[in-house]
Amino acid sequence: MWTELLSFCVAGLAPVFVSADVLSLSGLTWSLENGNHSINVPAKVPSQVHLDLLEAGIITEPLLGINDFAQRWIVDNDWTYKADISPLTQNLTDDTRALLVFYGIDTIANITIAGHPVAWVNNQFQQYVFDVTDLIQSPVNNDTNLTVAFESAWHYGQNVTSRPDVEDVLVVDFEYPGVRQWIRKTQSDFGWDWGPAFVPSGIFRPAYLVTLSPNASASTTPASHPLLASTGSVFFEETSLEISKVGQTSAVRANQSADWLVNVTLTVRSAVSADSPTITISVPELNVTSSPLPVSAIPAGTNASTVVSASFTVPEGIPQRWFPHNLGTPQLYNFTVALALGNSSTESFTIRSGFRTIELIQTPYTQEEIDSRGITPGDQWHFEVNGKAFYALGTNIIPFDPFYGRVTSAQVRWVLEGAVHSGQNTLRVWGGGIYQPSDELTGGYDFYSACDELGILAWSELIFSDSLYGINDFLLTSIEKEVRQNVRRINRHPSNAQWAGGNEIEAIVTLVNQTFLNGKHFLDEYQTLFGEFLHDIVLEEQSSVAYTDCSTTNGVLSLDPYVVRYSNETSGFIYGNSERYNYDPAAAFDYTTYPVSRFVNEFGFISMPSFYSWEEVLEHPGDFSFNSLVVASRDHHLPAGSLVWPNPNAVAGQTEMTTAVALNFPTPGTTDSNQTFAQWCWSTQIFQSLNMLSEIAWYRRGASRGENNLGALVWQLNDIWQGVSWSAIEYSGRWKVLQYGLTSIYSPVTIYPFWFAGNETLEVLVTSDRLETVSGTAQLTWYDWSGHAVNSSSVRFEVPTLNNSVIYSASGLSKILPAGTTALDVFLLLNVSAVVDGKTVTQESYFTPVSLALAKLVDPAIKITPGDDLTFTLSAKGGVGVYAWLDHPAGTVGYFRDSSTGLPTNGFYLIPGIDRTLQFVFNPSLSKVANPNPADFVVRSVWNNTHL
Repeated sequence: MWTELLSFCVAGLAPVFVSADVLSLSGLTWSLENGNHSINVPAKVPSQVHLDLLEAGIITEPLLGINDFAQRWIVDNDWTYKADISPLTQNLTDDTRALLVFYGIDTIANITIAGHPVAWVNNQFQQYVFDVTDLIQSPVNNDTNLTVAFESAWHYGQNVTSRPDVEDVLVVDFEYPGVRQWIRKTQSDFGWDWGPAFVPSGIFRPAYLVTLSPNASASTTPASHPLLASTGSVFFEETSLEISKVGQTSAVRANQSADWLVNVTLTVRSAVSADSPTITISVPELNVTSSPLPVSAIPAGTNASTVVSASFTVPEGIPQRWFPHNLGTPQLYNFTVALALGNSSTESFTIRSGFRTIELIQTPYTQEEIDSRGITPGDQWHFEVNGKAFYALGTNIIPFDPFYGRVTSAQVRWVLEGAVHSGQNTLRVWGGGIYQPSDELTGGYDFYSACDELGILAWSELIFSDSLYGINDFLLTSIEKEVRQNVRRINRHPSNAQWAGGNEIEAIVTLVNQTFLNGKHFLDEYQTLFGEFLHDIVLEEQSSVAYTDCSTTNGVLSLDPYVVRYSNETSGFIYGNSERYNYDPAAAFDYTTYPVSRFVNEFGFISMPSFYSWEEVLEHPGDFSFNSLVVASRDHHLPAGSLVWPNPNAVAGQTEMTTAVALNFPTPGTTDSNQTFAQWCWSTQIFQSLNMLSEIAWYRRGASRGENNLGALVWQLNDIWQGVSWSAIEYSGRWKVLQYGLTSIYSPVTIYPFWFAGNETLEVLVTSDRLETVSGTAQLTWYDWSGHAVNSSSVRFEVPTLNNSVIYSASGLSKILPAGTTALDVFLLLNVSAVVDGKTVTQESYFTPVSLALAKLVDPAIKITPGDDLTFTLSAKGGVGVYAWLDHPAGTVGYFRDSSTGLPTNGFYLIPGIDRTLQFVFNPSLSKVANPNPADFVVRSVWNNTHL
C-alpha cells in the first residue's frame, strides 16, 4: 500500500484518499523563490536551495571551481518553498486528523499552511510534528498552500549576536565568523579546515502528511517501519528500543550472565483514547514473546504526544550476541512491537536490533593491575564489548556532502564497507556535523542500520564543536528536545558505542579557565551544559551506554554521581583519552612526539586528493598546478577565520605538504606539467599514509605497555569535497593511499619496524589484537634497489592476547645493515604470517635506512598485463617499484584487491621476480563509466616523481 501511494505522490497525482494514511510531501509540486521575487523555479522535497537552483540551471555545480566563493550570494538571500497541498487534503473526512511531519528543516524558517501560521522553527536537528487539521479546514482566502519560508542562517546569526543580552563566548571561526555557536545547525556548514562554507538551507530530510482516524481499520500484519504503522488511529512519533543486561547502567558494569532487559518506549499521538493500553514485544526468530505489558493511559489528542514505556526480559543464552565484524558475527534480530489500545485496535511494526553490551571503562586501575601488569597509574579508558576488552581500530566520520539532501545510501554504504574492508571496527561520528540517520524513510539515507549490519561500532556525538556555548533558557529548551529525539532514535542500534557531549571543548574551556580572568565563569557554564544538563538528558533516555562530556577528555572523578576530572590530575598518572596533531614533517616519525595515552581518538595529516578528483572541479588547464589559485583556495588548513577569499592562510598547509614530500621523496618535477601535478598529489598521500601507519603502529604497541592503549581512530575517513583534507577516501569514493595503508596496519596481526633515529636502534615488533594467543612466522629480507635479495632471516613468534612481541632489536646502523652495503643501497622487507580464526593472515612492512629522496633508486620499468575481470598483473622489469600504485580511470569507483589473498592492496614495493596480481572491484552504481577500459588503468611509483 505504501509503495502504491508513494508512486501516486511522486507522479504528482491525487491518490484516492482514505481516512488514515502516510503521504509523502515529495509528491507535491514545489516552487522555490528568493526574497525579492527575482528567482522562482521548480523545487523538490527533500532538498536544499543550492540543489534546486542547480537543477533549474540558475547556478552551476557548487563544488565546481571557485563556486564556494562565487555563490555566497545564495546565503545572503531568504528563500521560500511553496506547494499546493490540496492533492493530499481535499478528501479529508470529518473525523480525520492531519499531522504535518518534518524529519529535518535546515534551519531558520516560518511554516504556514492554508494561510495560517503553523510555527517558527530554528533547530536543524529536531523532528517537528504539527496538527494542522483545523487550519486546513478553514483556509484564509481559499489558500491551499504549504509554505516554508527560510531566513538566512548567516543573517539570523548576525542579528542574534548583535543583541546586547547575548553573551560573548570564545568560538573557533573557520569562515563565516562568530555565529555558529548560537545556531542549532551543522557547525561545519559555516566552514571548517577540511571543507567549504555554503551555509545551506531547505527541507533537507523527508516530510509527510500523516492522517489518523478513530474509525480506521488496524493493519493485520506488522509494518516494516514505525512510520508505516501510522496508518490507523495512532501516529508513532518516536520509537526507542534499548537492550541491556538486567541491573546494568552506564555506571554499573554489566553482569554477563544476567538476563537481557528489552525496553521499548513509544512517543505517540492518538485519535482515540485508551485507558488500559498494552505493549507486546516479540522476537520471532527466537520464538520469544512477552505477555501484554500494561502501559499508562493514552488520551485522544493529536496536538500533543504521550510517552509510554514497557520492558521484559529474555533469558541469557537464548539470543546470539552482536559483535563487531572483526570479533564475531554482528547478529541482528527482528523485534515486533504491538501497541493495543484496548478497543480491539492494535498497531504493530518490526525493527531490527541486536543483543550486546558495549561499555566504556573509565574506573581507576587497581593496585594489583598496576603491580602485576606494569600499568601506569591512573584511570582506564577503553571499550569492552560483551564483557571483553578489545582494540578499537578506526577513523572519524564527517558529513558526506555539503548538501545533505543529495547524499544517498549507496554512497554512504560504500564508505562504510570501505571501513570494513580495511579492518576498522569503530567509527567516530564527529560532533561538528550532523546526527547520522537510521533509515531512508525518515533520514533520506541509511547510516546506523548499515553499521548494525556490517558490524561497525559508531561512537556518537552531540552537535557541539570547537566553541564555548553560552546557555540561556531559550537555547536549552531547543537543545533538550533535539537531544532526546536523537538519543531515543539511535537507542535501538547495537552499533552505538557511546554518546559524547561534543568535540574538543573540554580542553578549550580548561585553557580558558586557566588563562582568562573570568575563566571560571565559562568553566561553570560548560559544567552546567555538558557535565549536568546533557548528561542527565542522555542517561534519562538511555541508561546502559556511556556518556562522556567531550570527545577528548581527562576522564571522570566519579561516574555516579557524574563528576568530570578537568585538571584534577596527579603527576605521572594517565587519564582519559587524547589526540595528536603535529604539522612539522620533520617530527612525523619521531616517537617522542606521539602521545602516551590510553586511547587516541584523533590524529592525522593533510594530503591532496588525486589528479582524477581535481579533474572533476578544475575548469582551466592552468588550474592543474600544486599552488594554483583554485587548488590553494581549497586548502583550508589553516582556515581563513573570516570571509576573506582566497584563504590567506592556505600557504601554511601547502608548505606543510611540500616540505613533507621534499623530505621523504624525490621532489616531483617532469617535463609534463599534468604528470608533475599528479605525482605531487599522490606523493602527499604517500606521506600521509606513512605518517598515520607510524602512529597507529605506535599506539598498538602501547597495548602491552604501561599506557595499555586500546584505541586508535585516524582523522578522517570520508571527504566532503574535492580539496585538501585529512581523508582516507575521496569525495567520489576513490581510495587514497592511506585507505590501503589502513588495510595493512589494521590487520589482526602486523609486523612493523620501529626506527629510533636518536640512538640508531631498530626494533621490529609483531602485534596482535586477537583475544587469544597467536603464533606464526616473520620473515626479514634485505634487498638492494635492483631487487636482489642481500640476506634473509626467519623468526617464529608467539603473541599473547592484545599484545606484541619483539622479534628483532639492534643498535648502530653499521650493525643493522647487511655487510658490504650502505644505507643508500638497501631496504628491509618485513613479512608476517599467522593463523587467525582458522585463516592465514599475512601483512608486510618496509624499512628504508634513509629518506627515499636520497636512496639510489633504479628505474623499475613496471609492466602491466591486463587479464580477465579487470585483473592486472604488475611486474618490475628493472628495479624495485617503490610504492607501486595502480590508478583506476576517471569516472570509476572501486578498489583493488590482491587476487591471491582477496584483501585490498595498492601502494606496495614491487620487487623484480615477485609479481603482484590485482583485481579492480568495480562499483557500477557509483561510477559514471559503465565499462572501464583496462587500457585506461595506469601505474606510477616514486620513480615517476622525476621521470615520465
